[in-house]
Amino acid sequence: MLSGCPPQSPAVAKTEVPVEGESPLLAATFAYWDNILGPRVRHIWAPKSEQPLLLSDGEGVIIVSLIFDGELKGDKNTCALSMILPQAELSFYLPLHTVCVERLKHIIRKGRIWMQKGYSIISVLTSEIIPIMELLSSMKTHSVPEDIDIKDTVLNDDDIGDSCHEDFLHKAISSHLQTCGCSMVVGSNPDKVNKIVRTLCLFLTPAERKCSRLCRAESSFRYDTGLFVQGLLKDSTGSFVLPFRQVLYSPYPTTHIDVDVNTVKQMPPCHEHTYNQRRYMRSELTALWKAASEEDIGPDTNIHTDETFTPNLNVFQDVMHKDTLVKSFLDEGVWSAGGWQAMVFLLKPGLALRSTFLAQFLLLLHRRALTLLKYIEDETQKGKKPFRSLRSLKTDLDLTVEGDLNIVMALAEKLKAGLHSFVFGKPFYTSVQERDVLMSF
Repeated sequence: MLSGCPPQSPAVAKTEVPVEGESPLLAATFAYWDNILGPRVRHIWAPKSEQPLLLSDGEGVIIVSLIFDGELKGDKNTCALSMILPQAELSFYLPLHTVCVERLKHIIRKGRIWMQKGYSIISVLTSEIIPIMELLSSMKTHSVPEDIDIKDTVLNDDDIGDSCHEDFLHKAISSHLQTCGCSMVVGSNPDKVNKIVRTLCLFLTPAERKCSRLCRAESSFRYDTGLFVQGLLKDSTGSFVLPFRQVLYSPYPTTHIDVDVNTVKQMPPCHEHTYNQRRYMRSELTALWKAASEEDIGPDTNIHTDETFTPNLNVFQDVMHKDTLVKSFLDEGVWSAGGWQAMVFLLKPGLALRSTFLAQFLLLLHRRALTLLKYIEDETQKGKKPFRSLRSLKTDLDLTVEGDLNIVMALAEKLKAGLHSFVFGKPFYTSVQERDVLMSF
C-alpha cells in the first residue's frame, strides 16, 4: 500500500429485507464516528429488489437521522441511525414521521443498553427497522385517503341495519372518540372491516387519515404501533393475536372493534395508559440490563414488572360510559340557525347533506374541546395552580354525562398533550378507582 493512500474502509454488512409491493424507503443505516476514518457505516438495511438503487447516482434524498452515544468496541462513540427516502416521497412520509421516530427512539434505548453490555446492537435495531419498512410499504398501498367519500362508509346507508346494528355503530364511534381517534377494527370480512375503518376515519383530520390503514384482503397486516385506525383480518381459525407490548406502546389508548360479533372494547384513559406505558418501558429496559445473554430476551418478549405492578394482558375493557353527543348525532338531530336538522340517516344521501351534517358535528366537538382548555387555563392561571374544580367544569360546560366528558377530554388531549394527567392529578388511579372519584364530585 502506498504511504499516501488512506486505510482501507471496513466492509459494510448489509441486510436485504423482502417487502411486499413498492417500498418508499431506500435504506436504513447504522453509522458511527471513527477517530481515524471519520463517519463510517456499520450496517445497511435495504429492501430486496431486482434492481437496487444506487444512492451515489445523485438522486435527491431525505435522510432522517437519530444521533446517540453508545459503547462500541470498548469506547464511547457517537452513533447515528438513519432512514433514507427519495425526495419524491416527502409528502407521503411526513404524516408518518412521528410514528417512525418514536418507534426508533425506543429501540435505540434498548440498543444502548445492549452496547453497554458488549453485545451487538444490530440484532436489536433489526427487530424494529424491518417492521418499519413493512409498515411504510403497507401504507403505500393501503393507507386511508385524505378525502373519504361518505358513500363508502356506513353513514351512507339508508337502512343502518343492513350494515351493522345501530347501537353497535353508536358505541364504536363514541369509544373511538373517547380514545383520541385510535381504533383497531378486526374481522373476517375485509369489505366489512374496511367500511367501518372508513367510517371511523370520517371523525379524524386529513393528516390523521394518512396515518390510518385499510386491511388487506389477501392476508392480514400485523398490528402497528402509532397508527390512528387500522383494519386487521382474523386468521382461518377466526382469531387474531394482538401483541401486548405494541398495543401498550401506542401514543394514545385504543378502541378494539370486532365486526364479526359487534363488540366494542377500549383501553383505560390517557393518564392511566401513559402511566402503564412508562412503567412497562422502565421494566423492559431494566430486564434488558439484567439479561445474562442476548438470547435471554427476544424483541417481542412480554416483560413482567415487579410485584407492585403486573400488566393485565387483557388491557381492553367494556365501554362503561354512555354519551349524548354521538347519540344526538345519530338519533336525534340538532337545532341550528337553518332550523331543525334530522338525524343523519334521514338526510338524503348523495346530496352532500350528510357530509355537511358530519362537518358541523365535528366543528361542535372541536369548539367544546377548545372551551374546555380555556376553562382549565383560566381556573389554573395557565397551569400555575392545580386544577381542583372538576365538578364545576362538568356543570358549567354541560359535561355531566361521563361519556361526553371523556370525548371532549380526549379531543382536548390531542390539542394539549398531558391534559388528563394535569386534571386528574399526579397520583395514579385505576379505572375503577377513577370512576369512584368522579362519582364523588
